[in-house]
Amino acid sequence: MTQITIIGAGLAGLTLARILAVHGIPSTVYEAEASAQARGQGGMLDIHDYNGQHGIRATGLMDGFRSLVLEGRQASRDVAPDGSILADRPDDPAGGRPEVQRGELRQLLLESLPSGTVVWGHRTRSVRTLADGRHAVTFANGPTIATDILVGADGAWSKVRPLLSGATPAYAGRSMVETYLYESDTRHPATLALVGGGSMTAYDETTRIGLGVQRERADTLHSYAMFDQPLDWFDGIDFTDGPAAARTVAAMFEGWAPELVALIADSDIPPVFRPLYGLPIGHRWEHVPGVTLIGDAAHLAPPDGEGANWALFDAAQLGNAIAGQPEDVDAAIRAYEAALFPRNFETATAAAAYYPGFSPG
Repeated sequence: MTQITIIGAGLAGLTLARILAVHGIPSTVYEAEASAQARGQGGMLDIHDYNGQHGIRATGLMDGFRSLVLEGRQASRDVAPDGSILADRPDDPAGGRPEVQRGELRQLLLESLPSGTVVWGHRTRSVRTLADGRHAVTFANGPTIATDILVGADGAWSKVRPLLSGATPAYAGRSMVETYLYESDTRHPATLALVGGGSMTAYDETTRIGLGVQRERADTLHSYAMFDQPLDWFDGIDFTDGPAAARTVAAMFEGWAPELVALIADSDIPPVFRPLYGLPIGHRWEHVPGVTLIGDAAHLAPPDGEGANWALFDAAQLGNAIAGQPEDVDAAIRAYEAALFPRNFETATAAAAYYPGFSPG
């Protein structure tokens, strides 16, 4: 039987493994993290009916997915820096973009897999093609495995990508600073009231700074302060000193409504610096037998609300292609890539339109 190895236990890798398992095709997923609980898994995801839900449906887990949906979270607001509401869009239960927590969706996928599918604590150090056409993966903790089929689902800084492409991510011209407010219903009611029932965005065109906020489960407010600045602009902020970083970043919002500034100044976690990157628009590669990419490894783009959705879609397209011709998995990969590349161009072009400073090589 063809041996299929997936690098990365994010949404894309787990979705692919689940779809293969549904069709009786075993695979092994290697993940750098020590366990499923090793770190937080990010915030809310709106899973779209035209791409992300296609991936979920292919796993046979739609009922479980629906049980994770947080009602009311499709509501959104645009707010001015002074706190006045510029636009208020109510929740639309039929809107086709239900919101779930990334970590809960990941756990749903993990629990659906056969025991032993995911091998934890295996950070990929290097990959290479062997003389017999198979691919070898060496892990930082020592072992090397050889596999017939290798799928890179290992994100922005993929270790599998160099087998196919010399492309590397370029800075998108924007960085974010991530913060959280917990129990905002009792501890920050004015801020929660301004955010509303779902998401909120505020932006100042003059200073090129903004805030994006999501209301998560248990009235947690998950925020990203946005700065359209070059990377060296952030050199003066010491993110190893959480309280000092919070004060420095909050000071950049001088004159903003206190309910908005509180999202940074009162953060319950040390602020996390997150520069944004993207691969060249239309990233593609010459086919190499037995290896391919899905998700951000294939088409990393600056965030536009579509990254996780296209990752789920990729996994479904590849998984269904393999299930359709398991006797010739490489032909299935070729068919998947033929459909992927034009889609990569279209989706990356759309994402880049939101980032004037993004000019990937």
